[in-house]
Amino acid sequence: MKVSIITFLLFASFSYAQTEKFPCISDEVRASSFQKDSDYKQKVAIAQEQLELDTKAFYKANSSKSGATYVIPVVFHIIHNYGAENISDAQVYDALKQVNIQFRKLNADTNEIVSPFKSIAADCEIEFRLAQLDPDGNCTSGITRTVSSLTKPGVHDVKSLIHWPPNKYLNVYVCAEAAGLAGHSMMPAEADVKPEWDGIVMQHAYLGTIGTSEYFRRTVLTHEIGHFLNLYHIWGGNNVPDYYYLPVADPGNCAFDDEVADTPNTLGWQSCNLNGTTCGDLDNVQNYMDYAYCGRMFTEGQKARMHACLNSSVANRNNLWQPANLIATGTDDGTYYLCNAKFESDKRVVCVGDSIQFYDLSYHGIETRTWDFFGGTATSLSDSSTKVVYSTPGKYDVHLKVIRAGIEKEITLSDYITVLPENSAPSFYIERFENTTNNCVVLENNTPYNWSVTNSAGFNSNHSFYVNNYIIESPIVSEFYLLPVDLSNLSSAVISFDFAYAQKASNNIDLLQVYVSKDCGKTWEQRKTLSGASSLKTVNSPVVNPFFPSDATEWKNTQATLNTSHLVDHLLVKFKFTSSGGNNVFVDNIQVGDPNALAISQATVNSAIVFPNPAKEQINIEAEDDKIVAVRLFNTSGKLVFENNDLHANSLQIDTKQLTNGAYFIKIVTQKGVVNQTLVIAK
Repeated sequence: MKVSIITFLLFASFSYAQTEKFPCISDEVRASSFQKDSDYKQKVAIAQEQLELDTKAFYKANSSKSGATYVIPVVFHIIHNYGAENISDAQVYDALKQVNIQFRKLNADTNEIVSPFKSIAADCEIEFRLAQLDPDGNCTSGITRTVSSLTKPGVHDVKSLIHWPPNKYLNVYVCAEAAGLAGHSMMPAEADVKPEWDGIVMQHAYLGTIGTSEYFRRTVLTHEIGHFLNLYHIWGGNNVPDYYYLPVADPGNCAFDDEVADTPNTLGWQSCNLNGTTCGDLDNVQNYMDYAYCGRMFTEGQKARMHACLNSSVANRNNLWQPANLIATGTDDGTYYLCNAKFESDKRVVCVGDSIQFYDLSYHGIETRTWDFFGGTATSLSDSSTKVVYSTPGKYDVHLKVIRAGIEKEITLSDYITVLPENSAPSFYIERFENTTNNCVVLENNTPYNWSVTNSAGFNSNHSFYVNNYIIESPIVSEFYLLPVDLSNLSSAVISFDFAYAQKASNNIDLLQVYVSKDCGKTWEQRKTLSGASSLKTVNSPVVNPFFPSDATEWKNTQATLNTSHLVDHLLVKFKFTSSGGNNVFVDNIQVGDPNALAISQATVNSAIVFPNPAKEQINIEAEDDKIVAVRLFNTSGKLVFENNDLHANSLQIDTKQLTNGAYFIKIVTQKGVVNQTLVIAK
C-alpha cells in the first residue's frame, strides 16, 4: 500500500489507562508547510514511494537476520528558557541508555512478552551513540543547550535555532512542550523533502526514567525513533488528518496495515489489554509502536523494515552508520577526544559535618583526574565519583583537572560550596537587606533569575530581596535560605515578613512558599503558601510594566506559624518562589522569633524614628505626624527589657544606661501602624 506521510506524533496519554490527553496542533503545522510549498504533498508522496521500493528490494536481498549492528550518531539539543525543560546531562544519558536497551532487546521485561510474540521479539541490532565531534570537527559532549522561547510550543521552528547535518546525526530536541504531545518525529519521506526539519522533538518529561521523567515513560523516545526509521503505528498510519490519518482505536483501522507482515492488524490500544483481539487475531499490544505504554518489543519484521530504511538514500539514512561518518562524528568507538573538564554535585549548601557527592562529567575518555576540595576532606581525589565532608563553615572553591593522552583540561568553580555556620542566629532574628552582606544563602538554579538585593524598593527602607520575574517566561524555581536560627529557648515562634507582588495577567499563579528544616535541609516542611491569583498579589489589578512597589500600600505582611517541634537550636528557613509568568516579587523585613516580641504589621508608613543609633545612655523616639501608643524593647533572646504601653505622645526618651552592649529590637506601635527597628548599644 502506498501512503503519504507527514509527521508521526505520539499522544502523551500515560499509564495503563489513558488519563491524560494533549491537544494536537500538527494540522496547523502541516497546513503552514503546504502554504509555503504548494507541491510539498506531492514531493513527500514521491519520496515515500521510492522508500517503499527500496524497502521491498532490501527484503528480497536480505531474507535472513543481518547479524550486523548499525551505529547511529545522536545529538541532543536542549531548547530551554531556564525552566524544568533544561534537563541534566544525566537524564540525557539515561534516555539514550533506555533506547539502546530497548532496541537491543536487553530489557529485563522481555520475559513478560505474551507467548505468541516471544519468538519474534527482535534484537534490532541498532545502537545509538552520543556524538563526540560536532559538524566542524570540534570535541563535543553530544549535548547542546540553547535559550529560546521557542521551547514552547516545541514545533518544527526549534530546528531553526540549531540543526546539525541530518545526514550525519540524529537530531533530538528537548523542549518544554512538543506541539502539545509527548514527542513528534519526522518520517524519512518528509525529511527527504524538508531536511531542515529532520529530527525528533521530545517533551522533557517523556525522556528516560530520571529527572523530570519517570520509568513508565521510558519508551516514548524509542517510539519516536521507530518513526524516524520508517515504522508506522502498529495499527497503521499516523495521527495527522488527511495524511493516512488513522486515529488510535478507530473502528475502521482493521482495514489498514502498518506494512509489517508479522504485526497483526489492530485498532490500536491506549491501555494494556494483553488479550485484545480487535481485528480477529491477538493484538501485539506490547509493541513499542502502540500507545499502550506497556511496550516490551519490536518484531523481526519491524527490525527488517528499519534496516531497509537505513539502507535507503531517502533522507540519507544510509549515510548515518557508514564508517566514515562514525569517524567524522567521533562515534566509531575507537577514539576519544578530551575537550572539557566538568563536574557537578548532589548539593551545594550543607551544614558542618555533612557530606557532598561529586561527579566528574568531563568528556571524553578520561584517563586520570585530580580533585581539589578546598576546606573539604574527600574519600578519593582521583575517582570519577567521590564523597567530601566539610568541617568548617564558609564558602569553598572546587577544582578538577583531567588528563587523556597527555592533554590536560581543568576547571575551578569559586565559592561553589557553602557550609552553614554551627552557631545559629539568636532567637529574635531579623533580615532587612539594608547591608551589602545579608544573612541569606541563595540556592543557585543555573538561571539569571535568582533572588538578589534591589535598591529600587523596600518596605520602610531602601532595599529588599526580589526576583526579576517580569522577564521570566518558563516555570522557574528561585530559592534562598536564612542562616540557621536558634529557637530552642522559646515556647512559641513565628516567621513574619513583608512582601509585594503584582500579576501581569489575571490568570498568573506564581507561588511564594516558606519551608523549615530541622535536619539541615535533608527534609523540609511547608509552613506558608501565597498564590499569585489570590493571597500573593498586593495590588488588585495586573501590572503590564515591570512592577516595583511605589509606596507602603503596595506591601503586605504575613506570618508562617511554627509548632513546638520546630523549636530547635538550628532551624533552617527557606523561601521558594515558583514563577508562572507574573510580575516581580519582593520580600523584606523577615523576622523569626516569639510572636509577642515580633512586630506583626500590615503595610504602614515609617512614621517613627529612633536616634542616635548606635546609642550610649539614651535614645529618642519621634513621630512628627503620628502618635506613639506603645514601645517595647527586646534583647536578642527575645526577652522583654523595656515596655511602655500607655503613651499618646509625639516623642519619647528612653534611658539605656542599664543596657549592656549589643543588639536590641524595638517595636513601636503608633496610631498609623507598627514600626520595627534594630537598636545597637555601644558604650
